[in-house]
Amino acid sequence: MPGVSAENASAARRGAVVLLCAVQFVDVLGVTSATTAVPEIRKGVGGTEASASLIIASYAMFFGGLLVLASLLGDRFGHRRILLTGIGMFAVVSAAGALSSSVIAVVATRALLGAAAALSVPSALRLLLAAAPEGPRRTGALALWSAAGAAAGAAGFVVGGLLTQLLDWRAVFWINAPIGVLLFAGVLLLIPVLSTGSAMQRFDVLGAVLLILAVMSLVVGTTLLEAEGTRVVGLTAIGLAVVIGTAFVLWQRRARAPLIPADAVRSPNLRAGTLVSFVNTAATSSASVLVTLELQDALGLSPLQAGLSLVWLSVAVAVGAALSRPLARRLQPNRMGALGLAAIGAGDLVLVVSAGTVAGAIAGTVVLGAGLGVASVAGTTIGTTVPARLAGVATGILNTGAQLGTAIGVAVLVVVSISTSAALAWGIAALAAGATAGWLVFRRAVPAEE
Repeated sequence: MPGVSAENASAARRGAVVLLCAVQFVDVLGVTSATTAVPEIRKGVGGTEASASLIIASYAMFFGGLLVLASLLGDRFGHRRILLTGIGMFAVVSAAGALSSSVIAVVATRALLGAAAALSVPSALRLLLAAAPEGPRRTGALALWSAAGAAAGAAGFVVGGLLTQLLDWRAVFWINAPIGVLLFAGVLLLIPVLSTGSAMQRFDVLGAVLLILAVMSLVVGTTLLEAEGTRVVGLTAIGLAVVIGTAFVLWQRRARAPLIPADAVRSPNLRAGTLVSFVNTAATSSASVLVTLELQDALGLSPLQAGLSLVWLSVAVAVGAALSRPLARRLQPNRMGALGLAAIGAGDLVLVVSAGTVAGAIAGTVVLGAGLGVASVAGTTIGTTVPARLAGVATGILNTGAQLGTAIGVAVLVVVSISTSAALAWGIAALAAGATAGWLVFRRAVPAEE
């Protein structure tokens, strides 16, 4: 019964894609889910304002810092094995974190959860690319992946607010444990082992350490810029990141087996995809955070009400990602990315002209959300159009670009908003999105070279 076998295989692939996108959703959700719970966490464990920044930053710091290393570990030890390790760690640490009784324990929990997410996301994306062959199926899979990640960032505010208000801040951690168990079982049942083709003979330990320290310093530094009392420390951390990053680049040039292969650095598609991923999150995450602050500080909404206002952003992201599949039949990825980024810029401009109204905030986030859905698929498509030997490291680099975009975009534009106005910050985000869109329009399409 070849027809039945083909149908079963197709159903299994669809199930695998949905499961892997669920991993992406849960891991990205963790970046923002604790944000609205921070005030209650501080009350529960006796934290200070400085500790609040650490609770928020620790997850993003370890998530962003370990992504490239985790993707390389997947290439060496198997992406399914690394994915299972990350999911299992996520579930166990979440349960332990719910029992935290001190700020140090909460910060450590968030850091370990970020590390677990870093282990999971690159391998999940690599396995998704293997499950979805090139063409319309891969475009659809990447659309679902991008929608899951982008929507999770906005949904985290809502989930964190709901759990904290209806139950307790510890529920933000408790809920991850059973979800992690279900995802772990799903991977065992649905995801086959992926042959990486070749094992790494050498491992660039020094390069890995330098990259991790550089990214972590940059993420924590930009996060600390948001609060006036920690800006000196933040600038110091950013300066340290520049020094360590320079040392990393110099070491990669002389290392016999560099952490990031030279052909990955030279890949025009990977560079372009990473830039698009960076601008996508920088221009949208910052806008979402500023909208949340505006709704609460200027318009008097509660954290939960402000979070619920962003539900429409998640819906718009899903719609935009769904539209990317028919758009991909008519437009090259470069043009599709330009269209999405133009919509992001337009959404930021709506926020500029309608500042101070709930309706304007919702309208602006809906427009930029739809653009994010389209641009995310395009960026991932461009960045993963690389030789098969680079597919693993490409997933780590793309996700790192997105995480750095969130950290740097939010930090810089929050500082601009505090110093001047939210309207100027949204205008800067619109300019960045528009400039990148214009560049993509004229960028030449480059096929993957084996």
